[in-house]
Amino acid sequence: MHPQDVIMFPTMTERSVYMIENENKLIFIVNRNATKKDIAKAIKELYQVESKEINTLIDRQGRKKAFVKLMEGYSASEVAIKLGIL
Repeated sequence: MHPQDVIMFPTMTERSVYMIENENKLIFIVNRNATKKDIAKAIKELYQVESKEINTLIDRQGRKKAFVKLMEGYSASEVAIKLGIL
């Protein structure tokens, strides 16, 4: 699966801003068929950061959300600024 097919878009809510600033996490809407390994590979290729932990869930609209915690040394705030969400 190509990285552009895995990551659909980042989310921007009050909770996601809190997670970016305090937990070094980013939240993305991803392809329903994407595995955690696919998500980690796509994050690395698209944004040049390493993920430490990835949690996923299916929301009420049927979309798959990925909560990506970044490794030490990488800043979720910097990635969010590059994406234009912060």
